[in-house]
Amino acid sequence: MTHDPSGAPLAEPTRAVPIDHFSAVHLAAATARTLARRCGLPGAMPDRAAVVASELASNIAKHASGGSLYLQPLTPGEGIEILAADRGPGMGELERCLADGYTTTNSLGAGLGAVSRIATSFTIRTRQHHGTLVCARLLSDPAAARPVGSLRLPAEGEEHCGDASATATGENGLTAFVVDGLGHGAQAQEAAQLALRCFHRTPDAELPALLGATNRALRHSRGAAVGVLRLHDGDVLYCGVGNVRAVLLSADEVGPQLSGQPGVVGWNMPTPQVRRIAAPPGATAVLHTDGVDARWARAPDPFVLRLPPPLLATALVHGHRRSRDDATVLVVKQPLQRPR
Repeated sequence: MTHDPSGAPLAEPTRAVPIDHFSAVHLAAATARTLARRCGLPGAMPDRAAVVASELASNIAKHASGGSLYLQPLTPGEGIEILAADRGPGMGELERCLADGYTTTNSLGAGLGAVSRIATSFTIRTRQHHGTLVCARLLSDPAAARPVGSLRLPAEGEEHCGDASATATGENGLTAFVVDGLGHGAQAQEAAQLALRCFHRTPDAELPALLGATNRALRHSRGAAVGVLRLHDGDVLYCGVGNVRAVLLSADEVGPQLSGQPGVVGWNMPTPQVRRIAAPPGATAVLHTDGVDARWARAPDPFVLRLPPPLLATALVHGHRRSRDDATVLVVKQPLQRPR
């Protein structure tokens, strides 16, 4: 985990490990162990993270195609998240696949059953002839689990990522923040991190005030596109400038799709405008940068619409990422019961 000069932790990009050969299994395990140690997970937890990554990668290598693992730290000190996605045959008998000893390849049959036992939280969705999605989280504090999904990947060949996202819960509801620093590389990342620091100072402020403060913070940077969404009392509020998109989903259909006003935060930002949309309990809100092809929302499969936030974010990145651009997806869910 890296820090800025003030001591505040900076978000690290998601590590993507394509499972295109069985040798990638070792790379996935080593990446998980290293990342878990960098996150400060205690005792045997780094080794457990390596086992989870190895088992998920092995499962893809043996049974599927077009698969990848995505590994990332959660909130600093909270833990690590290991996500797997593939375009394989799916599992027709999921419960049997999760049982110890079940195998179709004459192996020990310890894969998914071992992952479900080792992980603090384990979520899996599969569909025959389409593929499988898995989220395994290893948390230092099990009570820290949050119903949020996000991934953040740099453009292909880049070390730095100019995208970033964050969430915060306060008296005004749950606020989701996504920023896309202009261009790529270190200067775009610097702009994104400046925006994140600004957001964390006053995350519960009114949305136009948040955009205004971010605009001032980015005046000496490259500038950025910013989208801010808030779930509060059954409503969705959205305020954005630039190419960050927001999409509201239900279990059955794609709802309103929102884009930011023209302009650049930090350079020529217009007066921020807030859009308010009624959202039914259980609705899902997706924010993403233009590193994810917006055409995913035209006619998504119902299977995708019903995915929980971590798996939905994974599916969108795995299936619709533009590898030549930084890509970020943030998914938040409206509580099933509205606050009284």
